Amino acid sequence: MTNAENQTMTAIADTVLPLLQAMDSMLWARQRLDPFAIGQLAEALRTARAPLRASLPAFQDVEWPDGLKGFRDSVNRAAEAVLEVFPVLDQAAEAEGFDALRLARRAFRFHLEAERALYPLAALSPPISQYYLPPEMREDAELMGKLDAAADAALPNRGVSQMPGPDDERRGGYGLYVPEYLEATTPAPVVLALHGGRGNGFDFLWSWLPAARAYGAVLVAPSALGDTWAIMGDDIDSPNIDRILDEVAKTQALDRSRILLTGMSDGGTFSYVAGLMDVAIATHLAPFAASFHPMLLEFTSAERLAELPIRLTHGARDWMFQVDMAQMAVEAFQARNANIVYSELPDRA
Repeated sequence: MTNAENQTMTAIADTVLPLLQAMDSMLWARQRLDPFAIGQLAEALRTARAPLRASLPAFQDVEWPDGLKGFRDSVNRAAEAVLEVFPVLDQAAEAEGFDALRLARRAFRFHLEAERALYPLAALSPPISQYYLPPEMREDAELMGKLDAAADAALPNRGVSQMPGPDDERRGGYGLYVPEYLEATTPAPVVLALHGGRGNGFDFLWSWLPAARAYGAVLVAPSALGDTWAIMGDDIDSPNIDRILDEVAKTQALDRSRILLTGMSDGGTFSYVAGLMDVAIATHLAPFAASFHPMLLEFTSAERLAELPIRLTHGARDWMFQVDMAQMAVEAFQARNANIVYSELPDRA
């Protein structure tokens, strides 16, 4: 190995590993975002800043061979985005109430930018590839071998894409992830993941991508046609979701006997509204941090409740929808003999 090659490899190792460690720390913090504890989150993340900040100048100064300049540019974009998280999160820690929450959410959007920038490199770097897997699956040799083989095969229409809405607008469009190793003719289970209020599908996609990538599911993250989902009034979103699935099925076989409808906050509430109907396309339901009203069950048949596996998840420290709302939902479902499993996460807001 030449001296230049040695410098390049050292720069990669010294920067990519601290970058991934910082991004893992931010994943942990995003899952525990609480407007009353942002100072503690900011303090917990500070130790991840120094190693990345120290290594990045040397990474930028290396004379990169032409074949690695794209790699350099993607890592550099991701690292610079991650470093933007810290000062904005520090501002959030000094603010109060919803100003603190607004700033914290702005900070973590930089983390999302980093995830987008780095993902194309997953096929080139095992540590980067492992980041885009659930932690418990990162040492799975069979899965890593499957992903390595898929990188060599480069099947078409795989990976992440952003699709427009019916009027070529962001609203009503969707983010799509198809596992790189999935054959187009192999019927795959589907995860329909619904974002929270005022969110969008392409951002929310990244929350579910590691699980879909590990378990071979097609991940579809639609955007609501309005500012949020049609929780009240005319349901304009379910027909659009049907349209999206039909569109995805043109290039990827889907197993419609395994469709998980999930969502967070408003998306979780709409998953109740849309998923409990007898005519719903969902075969499994998994609301997260959602509001619930027992009246929803008045429009659901006993047969639908008996055949629909439901997994309800809620953070014990949820400050928007108190955990007793989820506990009430569980009791209401159990009273109707529903097939429901409840998970309460003690450290999640």
